Amino acid sequence: MEPAVTSFMLSVLAGLSTGIGALIGYFIKEPRFSHLSFLMGFSAGVMIYVSFVELLGNAIQYIGFLTANIAFFSGVGFFFLLDIFIPHAHLDAKLDSFHESSINKKLANTGILVAIGLTLHNFPEGIAVFTVSLESLELGFPIAIAIAIHNIPEGIAVSVPIYYATGSEKKAFTYSMFSGIAEPIGAASSYLILAPYLNKQILNIILATVAGIMVFISFDELLPISQEYGNEHISNIGLFLGMLIMMASLTL
Repeated sequence: MEPAVTSFMLSVLAGLSTGIGALIGYFIKEPRFSHLSFLMGFSAGVMIYVSFVELLGNAIQYIGFLTANIAFFSGVGFFFLLDIFIPHAHLDAKLDSFHESSINKKLANTGILVAIGLTLHNFPEGIAVFTVSLESLELGFPIAIAIAIHNIPEGIAVSVPIYYATGSEKKAFTYSMFSGIAEPIGAASSYLILAPYLNKQILNIILATVAGIMVFISFDELLPISQEYGNEHISNIGLFLGMLIMMASLTL
């Protein structure tokens, strides 16, 4: 039970970081997020390196090349379809100020729709953090931090439109936190459903699938947003530094 509890707490950490984004959204009058360019690139580097070197690599060793890759691309395909049918809206980083968008009367509805979309996207992310942490806390912790960084601007994307449309800090924060809670719910659900069936083979199939999900998130969300917030050089420095640090941590 202790590894499961620790893994669950890491998913809580990752999910509730949307609340940090909500706080940023209405406490900073003129927020600029160019500094997030490096952090988002760093998160992508951590997730990509871990996915290929550890999760998929170990899965190939235990369940075979073909089975592991079928699971990997199933994860990619699942999140791709999720992104098509439930578009994953993001904060517009080109805005000089959030106040520029406050005149839009449809902002509240926009924020709610974004919150719903993020909730559905965050559910499998919670499963990812939990299952990886259950296998190895050394891998789970950096992935939880990477997804937490990724969730901060998502919290902003939810809270800003609602805050400037309604003027209610409470509503903005509540909707942001609601979208983040989906991650620990995903973690708890995966444990309750899968715990009776978990063995080395099933776990490695899940981890290979998680690797596909994280690689898709990195290339479809983290890296494009990272370059939009800053520039490709800062983004790439963060990307490769994230990979380098993960290499060093796995070596040690």
